[in-house]
Amino acid sequence: MSRELTTTSYAILGLLAIKPWTTYELAQQMDRSLKHYWPRAASRIYEEPKRLTALGLAEATAERVGKRPRTVYSITAEGRETLAAWLAEPGGGPVVEFEAMLKVFFAEHATTRDVLANIDAIRLWAERQNAENVAFARLYTEQGGPFPERLAAIILTGRFVTDLADMLAKWSRWAAEVVGEWPDDPGEATPDLDLLRAIAQRRVTPAELPGG
Repeated sequence: MSRELTTTSYAILGLLAIKPWTTYELAQQMDRSLKHYWPRAASRIYEEPKRLTALGLAEATAERVGKRPRTVYSITAEGRETLAAWLAEPGGGPVVEFEAMLKVFFAEHATTRDVLANIDAIRLWAERQNAENVAFARLYTEQGGPFPERLAAIILTGRFVTDLADMLAKWSRWAAEVVGEWPDDPGEATPDLDLLRAIAQRRVTPAELPGG
């Protein structure tokens, strides 16, 4: 079996470093938290723990809940060392998978009504996400939350998903106003060249320039 680990492998190791889980519990935790940063992990949840066990990075323990058997996975000492080595290396930037925005990108092949519908879908997503963010924050402020010992890291990443939802909500309101002025055929819309020039004139550091 190949020793090469994927980012999903490390994501599951990270969860196992928090506490032992069954694959069902891992799937729940991924939907609760990792979906914001690594949604692809969910598709590997039922095979990856077994692979990590075969590699000696996790171990499986058979248990019974009443008459129902279950397997609980926990991280090994070697798994913790492997996770620590991965965490010590800077990670890559985000890769955005955003279907509604992709449809907005091809606006000239649609109708203005279709474009507005996709912008509205983005706004609704942002509102739902912020409702989740508020509920999650209240879980910790009012009840202590399931992992209070991890709160410093949770707040860092929680701020990210909250700011992301706020940004998309703000963008969708602006975009709806802009597209609301378009003709029925988006291909005939007048581009906002002043906005393009304003972006082009922004000051950036050399490291931010392509090839910098």
